[in-house]
Amino acid sequence: MAEYRIVLNGSERRWEAPGGLSLLDLIRDYAGLTGAKYGCGEGQCGACTVLMNGRAVSACITPAEAAQGAEVNTIEGLAKGGRIHPVQQAFLERSALQCGFCTPGMIMGAVALLASTPEPSEEQVRKGMAKHICRCGAYPRIVEAIQLAGRLQREARRG
Repeated sequence: MAEYRIVLNGSERRWEAPGGLSLLDLIRDYAGLTGAKYGCGEGQCGACTVLMNGRAVSACITPAEAAQGAEVNTIEGLAKGGRIHPVQQAFLERSALQCGFCTPGMIMGAVALLASTPEPSEEQVRKGMAKHICRCGAYPRIVEAIQLAGRLQREARRG
């Protein structure tokens, strides 16, 4: 057994769990947060994307030990004060989802992309989101949603 300590969605959390877990296993099985999904298990599809210290990571291939003391954010932690995040709002407004399986990972990837590129071009969105697979093929709406989210965030900063 190992002790894991991370700051999960703003709250320090501790667990006693088997050693060798992936971050995804820790989040889903021990923290009970099921937004991040197990997709390919190889870090290629993006379904398990979470933010670790502000960077998008594939939780399925990130050892839980690597997150010791880190700040980890999942889709469940995006809404603040009863208001959904601008990326979530944009995904809803642009109907950038169908089955929804990839959506939490897509949204977390988009949050990371917009943190580094606040107003991305279509090409920048496509390149920045290349590791995310949507089996339903909602890519055009996903690109639109991410660009809209950039504008929504800019407007929110203005006041």
